[in-house]
Amino acid sequence: MRHFEQQLQELLQKIVLMGSTVEAMIQAAVRCLVERNQSYAQEVFAREHEVNKLQLDVDEMAVKLTALQQPVAADVRFLFMSARIASELERVADQAVNICQNVQHAIEHPPLRPLVDLPIMAELAQQMVRDGLSALVEKSVDLANSVLEQEKKVDAFKDQIFRTLLAYMMADPGTVQRALPLLLISRNLERIGDHATNIAEDVIYLVQGRDIRHPAERETEPGAQT
Repeated sequence: MRHFEQQLQELLQKIVLMGSTVEAMIQAAVRCLVERNQSYAQEVFAREHEVNKLQLDVDEMAVKLTALQQPVAADVRFLFMSARIASELERVADQAVNICQNVQHAIEHPPLRPLVDLPIMAELAQQMVRDGLSALVEKSVDLANSVLEQEKKVDAFKDQIFRTLLAYMMADPGTVQRALPLLLISRNLERIGDHATNIAEDVIYLVQGRDIRHPAERETEPGAQT
């Protein structure tokens, strides 16, 4: 049993490493945009391979431990959620790559305006990923619920950015080429927030055995912790 617990800790550490790598990717991708410097994209592309490798490691380890150790219910949930969370983190990494690709188009033209609220939105999305992973490590439903609340702020930023950029494009169709990459980046950041939300929902399921992926379920009183 002690060896099994060590293996579970090793699995958790791999997920945490994925999370820190993904955070660094988001940060570098946003620096591409803010500094209009595509050199940071190379770091993002290189780290994507690290994230992909870690996802494969997590999946393989979760399957092996499930098959060989005959874990009890709480550990089964952890193994299952590990694979799901690793998948969400891999998708966050993909969004960081997409941001870099959109930045490449953005910096081909003069800046439209001081980046609207994209850097603030990016920081919030990155914080959601960080809090989701902290909720996993601490098995904290409260922290996971805070991530669910933060999703509303990310969505509000995306809507605000859309309205601002749409106004520019309607006033001057010549700004479309400069505005469109920023709209796409706001969408990438919204998707990062969505994946962080999924991680938080997975943590709640891990801790409480309660599936809240459908909004109506969020109103249900939490069941007893197992």
